[in-house]
Amino acid sequence: QVQLVESGGGLVQPGGSLRLSCAVTGTIIGIYELAWYRQAPGKQRELVARITNDARTDYADSVKDRFIISRDYFKNTMALQMNSLQADDTAVYYCNADILDYEGRNDYWGQGTQVTVSS
Repeated sequence: QVQLVESGGGLVQPGGSLRLSCAVTGTIIGIYELAWYRQAPGKQRELVARITNDARTDYADSVKDRFIISRDYFKNTMALQMNSLQADDTAVYYCNADILDYEGRNDYWGQGTQVTVSS
């Protein structure tokens, strides 16, 4: 069974940094795209960053030049390096994967990890 396992959330002061990780576990054939989404209280879930199979990246305007998404194609892992964190970055962050497995092409979500930016 395919699962996405996230780690790395926590409490950080404004201006600080955090690194989130996501590991894809289970039997898969391939990964098309990996992405990070976030959802703040009372708001809709939004795309933060994504990385395609050919390493193209895309970022939300609000995190450009502060966040960096990366991917290890051999280990099936993804990371989000978050720098210069602001209070507005406080949210639950979710890993998302567009995966080809033996049941076909499916979309998977991690359980979410809380990021809180506060002094």
